[in-house]
Amino acid sequence: MRVVMFGYQTWGHRTLQALVDSDHDVACVVTHPPSNHVYEKIWDDSVADLAAERGVPVLLRSRPDDEELVTELKEIDPDIIVATNWRTWIPPHIFGLPRHGTLNVHDSLLPAYAGFAPLNWAVINGEKEVGVTTHMMDADLDCGDIVLQRAVPVRDDETATDLFHKTLELFGPITLDSLELISSGQTDWKRQDRSKASFFHKRCVEDSRIDWTWPAQDIANLVRAQSDPYPNAFTFHRGERIRVVAASVSKGRYGGTPGRIFIREGNGVVVVAGGDARRGQNAGVVVERVRTDDGEEHAGGDYFRTMGGYLTSHA
Repeated sequence: MRVVMFGYQTWGHRTLQALVDSDHDVACVVTHPPSNHVYEKIWDDSVADLAAERGVPVLLRSRPDDEELVTELKEIDPDIIVATNWRTWIPPHIFGLPRHGTLNVHDSLLPAYAGFAPLNWAVINGEKEVGVTTHMMDADLDCGDIVLQRAVPVRDDETATDLFHKTLELFGPITLDSLELISSGQTDWKRQDRSKASFFHKRCVEDSRIDWTWPAQDIANLVRAQSDPYPNAFTFHRGERIRVVAASVSKGRYGGTPGRIFIREGNGVVVVAGGDARRGQNAGVVVERVRTDDGEEHAGGDYFRTMGGYLTSHA
């Protein structure tokens, strides 16, 4: 099929790689200009550079809503648009232009985790599986009928970084398999169950701030969700910011005030957690490794040499 691809960052790069290595004719690539947003600088393999290397024309757009782009697409006359990690809404007169419409590739098991940073949010929420969905784009973001889904299990010790690499491997194959179904004439796609839908906003540094009134498991999940190279989960100790890069749920139950640096457990230090920690029925968070603003990393038991005092959400 004659394909136009809308894509960005490493997800778009991997999808484009699969397309240009296939029998499909990639007639044009539309991608975003480079961004300074902290999350958009992490997995930033350039779609534009790969397209240029393979001789595919490139159009840079922040939003796909100008007449020049419409004219260009009409002249190309694509069979389908493939969109991967496109960061803004694509209007109906664009996504409906190709004869087969637009196939979107999204890194969650829709209808759950539509929107942004689905892997990070899924880890925070303790999901037991994540995956990739291809769906036919409609007027609502990530709401179109599902073509294919592929899932991968989530182990308790896996981070968002681990799951990024596992799900990234699915992008090329699921895109090509979906195009094969579409080119065969199949249109019997699965409607999304909107009663199971969730939609998440972009993450920023503020979303990594630890709230010690959260349950211990949720805080440990946040730390896993903000693994390197993501902005790490952070807290404040004696007015200085520290990043928590490894944490787990304590074996014992500990009562008191959330944020209290309480007792050693294993190689880490237990911090009291949970909004009802005063009742003494909650596990705490074992802070196993921290990183200071100078980049130095320390075992929790080495950094907190004496017990007492508090970790706080703000300086």
